[in-house]
Amino acid sequence: MTAKSTMLTLNNGVEMPALGLGVFQSAPEETAASVTTALQDGYRLIDTAAAYGNEKEVGEGIRRSGVDRGEVFVTTKLWLSDYGYDATLRAFDTSLDNLGLDYLDLYLLHFAFPSAFDSTVAAYKAMEKLLADGRVRAIGVSNFSAGQLRDLIDRTDVVPAVNQVELHPYFIQRELRNVHANLGVVTQDWSPLGGVNLYWSAAPQAGQSPLEDPTVVKIAARYGKTPAQVVLRWHIEQGLSAIPKSVKAHRIAENSNIFDFALTADEVAAVDALDTGLRGGPDPDSIKADSFG
Repeated sequence: MTAKSTMLTLNNGVEMPALGLGVFQSAPEETAASVTTALQDGYRLIDTAAAYGNEKEVGEGIRRSGVDRGEVFVTTKLWLSDYGYDATLRAFDTSLDNLGLDYLDLYLLHFAFPSAFDSTVAAYKAMEKLLADGRVRAIGVSNFSAGQLRDLIDRTDVVPAVNQVELHPYFIQRELRNVHANLGVVTQDWSPLGGVNLYWSAAPQAGQSPLEDPTVVKIAARYGKTPAQVVLRWHIEQGLSAIPKSVKAHRIAENSNIFDFALTADEVAAVDALDTGLRGGPDPDSIKADSFG
């Protein structure tokens, strides 16, 4: 299967697929098969994290797929308990061993510690060394607010290539995206279909899904597409990267079948208008060192 997805160029010239497979909440016993299925279906970006507990299975899925390692863009993230310079270097080695790889395409800080930012900076400086040593092709962050992002840039040398954040039609993060554009940071979207409102018990809009919104359903009918395909296309139209999660083969295939149509500017604006300004997941400015136990 040939690769699907348009490509985004990061601020260091590295190219990253705009569409990928996320494996947050994918059980280890389901992860390898879903990764293999996705790669054989044309995906070329796989996003995991040390905290997900499935890095080994991601590596296994890559090897099973038969797709050459050089064609697969692999991202993982550093967990909070491993922040600090030396701890980061050790954690990176562990993640690489778990994945069974000899380099990483993108390494991200999973969160910032607003009240313990020195450890965040130290971790990022270790990532800069990994980048300089050629052990990772790009570095970035996840779940950083605009203020946290600027603070990190002021204290380090390499502007993050990516900030991976919650972003979907009910929470479009326009202001943060504008900051990213000004800084040369790619916006990558977790929960791009709005599923966080279904699985995060504290979500203000718990139980509400953009995939059931009449605006999205109407556009989907117009194109003979599913609501999920319309929402993912909405991300792509705006130069964003989306990493939907699924362990079901038919959903994985459905989510990648979005490159044979395009939304009009009015349709993109109509989906934008669904924004509530309410995030479903944790607030980056409220994370504490003990937030996750």
